[in-house]
Amino acid sequence: MHVSLTDRLEEFVREKINSGFYKNASEVISEALRLMEQNDRLHQIKLDRLRKAVRIGDVQYARGEFSTRTIDDIIADNEAAVKRDC
Repeated sequence: MHVSLTDRLEEFVREKINSGFYKNASEVISEALRLMEQNDRLHQIKLDRLRKAVRIGDVQYARGEFSTRTIDDIIADNEAAVKRDC
């Protein structure tokens, strides 16, 4: 596989190798992809939880139940739950 990087990203990879934490560019790229994968999973968990909260809200609304919680409250609770569970 061939990967093209911008000059800035190439320099960043070199900096990581020079720090001594990584042996080569493959290790740097592998770690970056691992972190990207982890971030994608967390994003999906947050999205799934938010969708669930919206479905619950829709059901409550249909029954005539109303809450004083705002979307900001729901998002904050979602973020806290993800941090707690992960």
